[in-house]
Amino acid sequence: MLALSRWRTAQTAFRFAVAAALCTAPATRAVAQGSCSASGICSEPITRNMAFVSRAVDKKVLSREQGEGAGARVRRSIGNAALRNFDPFLMLDEFRVPLTAGFPDHPHRGFETVTFMLDGLFEHEDFAGHAGTIGPGDLQWMTAGKGIVHAEMPHPESDAEPHGLQLWINLGSKDKMVPPKYQELKNEDIPKVEKDGVWVAVIAGEALGTKSPVYTVTPSCYLHFKIQPQSRIEQAIPPEFNAFVYTLKGKLKIGDKGTEIDAHHTATLTRDASANGVVLANEGEEVAEFVLIGGEPHNEPIEQYGPFVMNTREEIMKAFTDYQSGRNGFERAPTFQSKIGRRMY
Repeated sequence: MLALSRWRTAQTAFRFAVAAALCTAPATRAVAQGSCSASGICSEPITRNMAFVSRAVDKKVLSREQGEGAGARVRRSIGNAALRNFDPFLMLDEFRVPLTAGFPDHPHRGFETVTFMLDGLFEHEDFAGHAGTIGPGDLQWMTAGKGIVHAEMPHPESDAEPHGLQLWINLGSKDKMVPPKYQELKNEDIPKVEKDGVWVAVIAGEALGTKSPVYTVTPSCYLHFKIQPQSRIEQAIPPEFNAFVYTLKGKLKIGDKGTEIDAHHTATLTRDASANGVVLANEGEEVAEFVLIGGEPHNEPIEQYGPFVMNTREEIMKAFTDYQSGRNGFERAPTFQSKIGRRMY
């Protein structure tokens, strides 16, 4: 059984999650776009003969920097007091981790984490023997399912402070106890498209006729954009999706009204059956860099305590018991200690 002090350390460990899901393609007016199913197949494309109706900004929240894990700093987008969750999304962090800091051994159950690196090298090691390193532009999509214990630490030879995004995507009740699994893509394996001043990395889904191979249990979309000054797109989003934008650099205008969003802000978008996408425009003088993320809500109760996300309090208590006693997916937990996590002790 793990010591209580080690469990408390795990409770505060960083909730990483790189995001990829199944997304609709970013579209210029001349390009057909559509919604995506969980299998990654797009349907009901927006064509030249269909009117484009944009969503608008519903809520705008500044993501302030705060401490997390053991010495790391994060800007929490979803998961803060102003925006507790946004079904099916539980958290999005923009993280920076000094080489002397990190996220030692900690558990997860009931959701998926998606980690997308912007700079630096980050190591991962779990109790099932899976280990590796992700660098700039790389993606790790981890389905924690019924249980995983892992550590995430800066690589000692990283030439830059690790910087990236981690997204937590909730799993529906029927999928919370699936076996853990990974999808990992190197930078060169993530499709990129550039047209008319718009560059996009298709972390999941489809963009301008190019598809990502990533699959997620919860239908979602995740696109990383860089828009040049005086450029714009009309991005298709399925009407049933909740969607939001998180800005990394520059200024972005959203919707027909052109609501301006500065860097490090989260903008949730309105959800209207008549709206089939969103207008995204850069009218500034520098590149606007941001991610657009959307997903189909589960519309189920959310019971969350630290790294466990279930539907009821009883399920949370069972997750604690399973973790502490090494059962039901946590059989390796009592004896596991990662090699990379030992750097913190």
